[in-house]
Amino acid sequence: MHFASVTFDLDGTLLDTIADLAEGCRRMLAELGEPPRTVAEVHSFVGKGMAVLVERCLTHARLPTAERLQAAIASFRRHYAAVNGEQAQIYPGVIAGLQAWRDSGTRMAVVTNKPGEFTEALLARTGLAGYFDLVVSGDTTAHKKPHPEPILHACRLFGVRPDRNLHIGDSENDVLAARAAGCPAFCVPYGYNEGRPVDSADCDALVSDLLAAYRRALIFQDLKTK
Repeated sequence: MHFASVTFDLDGTLLDTIADLAEGCRRMLAELGEPPRTVAEVHSFVGKGMAVLVERCLTHARLPTAERLQAAIASFRRHYAAVNGEQAQIYPGVIAGLQAWRDSGTRMAVVTNKPGEFTEALLARTGLAGYFDLVVSGDTTAHKKPHPEPILHACRLFGVRPDRNLHIGDSENDVLAARAAGCPAFCVPYGYNEGRPVDSADCDALVSDLLAAYRRALIFQDLKTK
């Protein structure tokens, strides 16, 4: 394996967390007396972090006031903390893929826009925490994806050049972050991407799951070194 490290998105790549996110949103909206949102709507709102998710839930005819948004964020934090991980499902191929990466000796990190208070608990609750050497959450650095800083932060801590790190995600945010960081980017097709299908033209490889990503990475690196 020629990649020195691999960074993985979390929601929509490793775990299907929509049921928990939708329940947190449902409870938040009910507390605030706001109209409910469907699971499909919440699915399309995920991608740029918790604050954007909450703002999108509140936005009907107009944007919420700053005070209303802050109250909603505080409410969502409480409710989501209570349900975080309860219904989360590990996507097919994730365990086999992570095991293959680990057996290869490649260092692995989660790079997510989810706040750290939820990321660590979610990884522990789903049994995935032990696979990763590092976790970069949405509040670890000053910027979130699609800014490159979270991926670059992981590379710096690993002591790895960005071009020797592979980033795997499910959305345009992941591709843009990887491109700006100077990393190759693979995408899985089953995630969120703010309600749009991920385009194979946007990434270096569109792979069916994480085990396929591992196998494709071997071919990708062989081609790069020829």
